[in-house]
Amino acid sequence: MLHFMKFHPIIVLGGICWLHPILSLGAAAADVTRPNVLFVIADQWRAHAFGFAGDPNVKTPHIDRFERQSVNFSQAVAGTPVCSPTRASLLTGQRPLTHGVFLNDVPLSTNATTLPGVLKAAGYDTGCIGKWHVDGHGSRSSFIPRERRHGFDYWKVLECTHAYNDSAYYADGPEKLKWEGYDAIAQTRDAQNYMRSRAQSKRPFFLWLAWGPPHNPYETAPAKYRAMYSSETIRPHANVPEPVQPQARKELAGYYAHCTALDDCFADLLKTLSETGLETNTIVVLTSDHGDMLWSQSQQRKQRPWEESARVPLMFRLPSQMGIAPGRLAATINTEDVMPTLLSLCGLAIPKTGEGLDFSGAMRGGADPSGGSTIIRCVVPFGEYARQRGGREYRAVRTAEHTYVRDLKGPWLLYDNRSDPYQLTNLVGRLPHAKLQEGLNLLLRKKLEAQLDEFQTGPHYIQKWGYAVDANETARYTP
Repeated sequence: MLHFMKFHPIIVLGGICWLHPILSLGAAAADVTRPNVLFVIADQWRAHAFGFAGDPNVKTPHIDRFERQSVNFSQAVAGTPVCSPTRASLLTGQRPLTHGVFLNDVPLSTNATTLPGVLKAAGYDTGCIGKWHVDGHGSRSSFIPRERRHGFDYWKVLECTHAYNDSAYYADGPEKLKWEGYDAIAQTRDAQNYMRSRAQSKRPFFLWLAWGPPHNPYETAPAKYRAMYSSETIRPHANVPEPVQPQARKELAGYYAHCTALDDCFADLLKTLSETGLETNTIVVLTSDHGDMLWSQSQQRKQRPWEESARVPLMFRLPSQMGIAPGRLAATINTEDVMPTLLSLCGLAIPKTGEGLDFSGAMRGGADPSGGSTIIRCVVPFGEYARQRGGREYRAVRTAEHTYVRDLKGPWLLYDNRSDPYQLTNLVGRLPHAKLQEGLNLLLRKKLEAQLDEFQTGPHYIQKWGYAVDANETARYTP
């Protein structure tokens, strides 16, 4: 059985805190030696699917080593655990009800203040490789013009595909190009070349590398990785019901094959940073846009409030001169908090448009700015979580100890995440836990009020933003 991570404290060392005075933006920022940033985001990689997290099935030795070198936010969540909303929040530092991308396949406004835009204005070279999925204009395979790239200059991107062995992309022009072989490997090679080309540059870089795996289809990893896993030896989570375990084991075997392929890719990135000398001044971030249920709770995919869907990896490996030691940090960080935290670590001002919290102080041994709780929400149940499949609007408050969820009818779920990590026992309405439920309900209400979230129906928000959707409340697109 998989055991959830135990925490050990962050130890703060003396030294440079990397809080430079804010200079005027643009070329003047080159006068300050700012850290490079390599930001790696995988698609649908749940927080539990790593060796360091206690999963007895998966082989991730390189990321396990990286985790020991990093600040690991061991309670990180995707606030709206589905692809486009997470990516838009990472880019803007805003929640989905503010930037409006609470569905897949709707566009992020070109007026948005974004992480690459801020870094570019501060003198950074910016590059994006892989999956984008915040440019919903009716097609997932159309050329994305420069004015919709939100501050990225170097560009080898497709809006979205999961055909990992027949994967297209666009560069500067409208000619459709193809990645050779398994796209995550080819994209990694391109990222390595990008970093090598900047090894002698006086300008810092921000490189966003977005892999498509381990998102389904699960059976499409390279053969050598698929050969490493047999469905017969896979041990699913304890919350996978017996009738669906054969299917779960089969899908998990393919999922883990993708994970190990990405682990090797990640090792290659780190090797390039080491060989070029860039690692001494590069922040490396590894995360995911959401998790994957993989038949836990008899559920599939994402958007759900359970741990397998909402929990994501989030690790920062920092240059030693920042004076922040590696360790596991149980602060409840959310998607919108990544942008302000990263900008602060780079010594840059946080835009007033952002709503996220800066966790850099917590990384240095300070208090958790969230107060120990954060919000997970489903604004509109769509696609694989459509109403016909049991989808519903919900708002959840999550602490390290508990998850409490309301839908539009009232209290829905309550779990003790410490004593019941697989969330097998719903405590809603149980008399011994009435006081706990009342307290979490009040906490949820206060946080929603502070975030100006009135918790309306999905159609209310679809109408407010003027989105065209089908009968499943899914934005229309062509693959």
